Amino acid sequence: MSLLGSLQIANNALFASQVGLQVTGNNIANANTPGYVRQRPVFTPATTQLIGELPLGLGVQVEGIIQQSDRFLSERLRGAISDLAGSEAQEEAYVQLEALIGELTDTDLSTSFSNFFNAINDVLNQPEDVSVRNLAVLQGGTLTDDIRRIDSRILDIRTNINSKIVSSASDINRLLSQIAELNVNIVQTEGGSTSASDAVGLRDQREVALAELSKIVKLRVVEQPTGSVSVFADGDFLVFEGVFRPVEVEYTSDRGLSVATINLAATDAPIAAFAGSLAGNYAARDSILGGFLDELDELASTLAFEFNKIYSSGQGLTGLKEAESERSVSSEILALDQTGLPFTPVNGSFEIKVFNTRTGLTKTEDIFVNLNGLKDDTTLESLTASLNDIEGLVAQITPDRKLKIESDSPILEFGFGSDTSHVLAAIGLNTFFSGSNSRDIGVSDVVRDDPSKFAASEGGVGEDTNIALRLAAFADTPLEARNGQTFVDQYEDTVAKVTQASSVTKAVSEGFRVFQRTLEGQNLGLTGVSIDEEAINMISYQRTYQASARLVATISELLNVLMTL
Repeated sequence: MSLLGSLQIANNALFASQVGLQVTGNNIANANTPGYVRQRPVFTPATTQLIGELPLGLGVQVEGIIQQSDRFLSERLRGAISDLAGSEAQEEAYVQLEALIGELTDTDLSTSFSNFFNAINDVLNQPEDVSVRNLAVLQGGTLTDDIRRIDSRILDIRTNINSKIVSSASDINRLLSQIAELNVNIVQTEGGSTSASDAVGLRDQREVALAELSKIVKLRVVEQPTGSVSVFADGDFLVFEGVFRPVEVEYTSDRGLSVATINLAATDAPIAAFAGSLAGNYAARDSILGGFLDELDELASTLAFEFNKIYSSGQGLTGLKEAESERSVSSEILALDQTGLPFTPVNGSFEIKVFNTRTGLTKTEDIFVNLNGLKDDTTLESLTASLNDIEGLVAQITPDRKLKIESDSPILEFGFGSDTSHVLAAIGLNTFFSGSNSRDIGVSDVVRDDPSKFAASEGGVGEDTNIALRLAAFADTPLEARNGQTFVDQYEDTVAKVTQASSVTKAVSEGFRVFQRTLEGQNLGLTGVSIDEEAINMISYQRTYQASARLVATISELLNVLMTL
């Protein structure tokens, strides 16, 4: 080999050392850069040449610069990120829900229930005291306010989660567009499948975008031979080379909220969301909070109807001069159980008690309610006619299809009793609770305005406290409509479901956190920059550079000797 050949070897070594030092410097400079993947130069022996019969090497050559990464590990880490993000979204919803329920505090619903039923117990002890009845009414108002407050706060939380889902759509489109653009730039930089180097800075940006997108939607990423990646959500492709499929938001109505769903614009079908914050927010909004709203609705419905079924058969310290049903029917000529009432009446009867305040006499009339599915089923029209047949009363159907009853004499008052048809509770006549769900439950204006009308008596106006006795025991009374479950059991089951599901979700989230941290540790050990290791590499490249420079100086001296001969 000639001296010039040796000089070329030294030059190659100098260049390789320079590249190694530059890559090392770049690694050290980005040691704290989020998403940066450690780089390393790839050195290979240069091709040999034959001098006579001797194959002599030409030194070292730099084949490329690549990232120090494990793509299979990166894929697992993205999956772990998706799982954790989805679980944490649900965990956060349970934390807010438990704080809102506030069980075992002085502001929980069970405390309001206890205060209300204790106030009814006080009516038993002092039935003639209107102020005691007023306290029961006030405690009932506090209870219904608390139920509506929880309902309203849950709606606020669901609205906030819904806003996160809407904002996810723009985030998804931004990230998909960024990945598609980076695909194009990477292919151009790497020259397709012919390059031995990675477009390191661009690949770092793409990996960060993929990790961010994985927090929203679980992905399957397939790298192509050209260096681009194809991104899939389940079976739907989101990115292919430089093309991406945008998403859009579609709205539907659900439990009082205009809920958002993210669809692929090309197919108008929901984007696959099995994990990630999008799936977690869907579950939090619809299943966790929406499911609890259904439970709360059922609880409020049970309280309103079952309590009113007892209450509506009672009388207060004073009778009624007039009464109007709370609820209207869809048609006055349809059977009452077919008119769209939130609570369904049954076949039975109830009593009308007409009390003469001058003579002190009470006249009782039975009103029969036929709901057998036959032609003579009771309608609002026929019920009004039956009430009009009672002497001293005038009944009419209001323009908005409600039942209104009035006394036709200043000395006559009336009340209700022994309602086995539940029609009074169904239409909202002589009831304590108004409304039928957690959004509208309240206390009747009649008893709010005049607590003396709190129905505690069963045998007549101010006669006894038999109804109050049944009302006070309501919370622990087995309910036929609940298959023998008591109201207290229903509430405790509702709270227990939240508590148990919350504990499970927290445990699952902690498992995902541990798993993700493990994968992150493995990935960081592979892709992260170690200052100590880079310092060793820097010294090695420095020594190589110095030795190569010394070889150049030696060859230069030999060339000078040769030239002087």
